[in-house]
This record gives sequence, C-alpha cells and structure tokens, in this order.
Amino acid sequence: MISNSQVVVASQNEGSRMSERGSFDAAAFFAALNAEREARGLLWKHVAEQAKVSQSTLTRLAQGKRPDVDSLAALVDWAGLRADDYVVRVLNKTEAEPIAMISTYLRADPNLSPAAAEAMETVVRATYQALREN
Repeated sequence: MISNSQVVVASQNEGSRMSERGSFDAAAFFAALNAEREARGLLWKHVAEQAKVSQSTLTRLAQGKRPDVDSLAALVDWAGLRADDYVVRVLNKTEAEPIAMISTYLRADPNLSPAAAEAMETVVRATYQALREN
C-alpha cells in the first residue's frame, strides 16, 4: 500500500525529467490523484478498484514512475483530470495543427462510429490539403 513517505518521494523525483521535450510530470499527476483521493476519503485500494487499475500501478506512481497509457486514461477519467495538464512542454507551440484538433473532435463524437469518424477525417484532411495556402 502507498505510504505518505512515497508521496513525498514522488514529488522529489520530478526534477530530472522536467527539461525533457514532451515529458510527463508523474509527480504532479500523482499529487493531484492523492488530493482527489483525500477529498473523497478513500484508501488507495479503493482508488484502484474504482479506477480499474492495479494497486501496483498506484505504487509505481507513488515512486515517481510514469503510468502506462491505459492506466493514465483510467485514472484521468476517475479523477476528472486532464492528462494534458501534466505534459511538460519545452516548445512554445500552444495549439495542435487544425487537422489534429478536428480528428480529436471527430473521434470523441458519440454520434459517430469509429469508422464514420475516420471516413470524415479522410474527407476533411483531403479537402484541407487541397485548399490550404502554402
């Protein structure tokens, strides 16, 4: 089970990866999860059960390690967080390319099947490339 000392270790381990391009701030993410857990009055065991992740995933996070993508998605969903808030960016680019943003919205639309979203993305991408000014 995760102890308070592991929470401290997680926040101390963040330093070396902070300058890497596109790195994930696991310590900050774990701190946010811990705050949500405390606000709900839960044990880590219950967080694992509710988020449908292993307890070892939470232990690794407490040790400053990064979660796998499926665990990250489950924990973000459980806590109501945004994964993007924990990505450390070195570049000053603030927005994704328009096609990437459109693709994200299409794939998130509950009214579209994955195949329909992909078909629409193909049409939009082709149209965009044909009409954009170089």
